[in-house]
Amino acid sequence: MRFDRGEFTCATGEVSSMDDARVISDTRRWVILGSSLLAALTTTCVVSGIAYLIPSLHTDAGLTLTEASTLAAIPTIGLTTATILWGILLDRYGERRILTISLSISLAGATGAAVAAAADASYVVVGAALLVGGIGSGAANGASGRIVVGWFPAHQRGTAMGIRQMAQPLGIGVCALTMPVVAATQGPAAALAIPAVITAAGLLAVLVGISDPPRRAAPSGTGDVPATSPNPYRGNSFLARVHAVSMLLVIPQSMMWTFVPTWLIVAHDWSPAAAGLLITVTQVIGAFGRIAAGRWSDAWLSRMRPVRIIAVTGVASMCALALADWFDSPVAPALMAVASIISVADNGLAFTAIAEFAGPDWSGRGLAVQNTGQFLVTAATTPVLGALIAAAGFPAAFAVTALAPLVAAPLVPNDQDLQVEELAEV
Repeated sequence: MRFDRGEFTCATGEVSSMDDARVISDTRRWVILGSSLLAALTTTCVVSGIAYLIPSLHTDAGLTLTEASTLAAIPTIGLTTATILWGILLDRYGERRILTISLSISLAGATGAAVAAAADASYVVVGAALLVGGIGSGAANGASGRIVVGWFPAHQRGTAMGIRQMAQPLGIGVCALTMPVVAATQGPAAALAIPAVITAAGLLAVLVGISDPPRRAAPSGTGDVPATSPNPYRGNSFLARVHAVSMLLVIPQSMMWTFVPTWLIVAHDWSPAAAGLLITVTQVIGAFGRIAAGRWSDAWLSRMRPVRIIAVTGVASMCALALADWFDSPVAPALMAVASIISVADNGLAFTAIAEFAGPDWSGRGLAVQNTGQFLVTAATTPVLGALIAAAGFPAAFAVTALAPLVAAPLVPNDQDLQVEELAEV
């Protein structure tokens, strides 16, 4: 991929005119970005919100930590099974249409889970509704990534994608601040209504604020079906390595998002309100950290060099947290905050690199593969980490988690695979 004045060349050899991306005003472009951020935030709330009910399910509902962790993984399973299909549909039909369908399904599932819990239905029924919500959530991440690459010029994409990637930590922050407290005071059903309300707001934002970015015109004689660029996975290992690295780096991120509430509330006797406040502040800082990482990548003209540095610092932060928790140090919560911030910093960089490298004909599928790999790892490791915590304690789990970024660091591909050149002034 070569950044150049007014255009970018993908690994497939395709050239996209950035003049087309300037047919709307800058204000409109940022409105589209904000709407896509809110759409992506719904995925985080629907899929990850249940994790913030683990302490209540464990201590009040009588579920074991492993059982509660398994229930928390169900939306991720639904998300994983549908993401590739959503990616194919995005490449074929565009962002706005597919986002509308996707978020409508997600809203139905989230609402169904809250209603089932309010009716004292079995956790099998609640889990089935959570599964539907997860299935419906599969389009938002890929669609929003395509929107950033489609509407923003190359020298702004890292920063714009960093803003879009704020959705995950902000969504976690919203859930952490509200769901444990609501569950403790009004019960799980009321807490499960929070993702449904947020999803309704995201659906409205899609309907009002999203416009599909320009696509290449179809060659004459082919009707409405645009030409398809060569498969970017063939003849180059860049995408495969980015996927592998991201799958490894999502393990500490998942650990922090899923089990830190239990670590603070159950293991360290924090109140749900205090734990939620600390996690929210941490996630807000992490959200701005993603913007900083994106700006960093724009300034360095590199997506992968920052990822390698983030992986190395991730090893150090998780090891420090494991040691501090082992010795019951009072600095452990602060080290948890640092590890959490570092664990979310790489996502936007990988997303940007994949979308740029794959090009508009393949970015939906490329980002779907990226999300699917990360979701599979999250779904598989959440019950395992829960069982490890139950058997050996949190310090051991933190230490084991540090192995993931340790393995990831040498796998990060070089930017020379993308043939990045210096940005011209635009």
